[in-house]
Amino acid sequence: MANTRSAKRKTREIARRTKINQHRRSMMRGHIRKVEEAITSGDRNAALAALKAAEPQIMRASQKGIVHKKTASRKVSRLTHRIAKLAQ
Repeated sequence: MANTRSAKRKTREIARRTKINQHRRSMMRGHIRKVEEAITSGDRNAALAALKAAEPQIMRASQKGIVHKKTASRKVSRLTHRIAKLAQ
């Protein structure tokens, strides 16, 4: 348990940031899930629309430090590739 005032304040800060990060991660995962559901249903237009909404969320999560920059790029790239396969 924290003893000093600064340590107690820091634990409050960490708790606050953790809540915000969890929310952002959850939003990102929800958007990714919507894209994947559209892909599995085979609806290319819905998948494109979902990806258009998901990409800013994923990149924002990387800017905020929720996921690594390259992880975010990889996720977007793989989703884009899967959607491109639907056209064939």
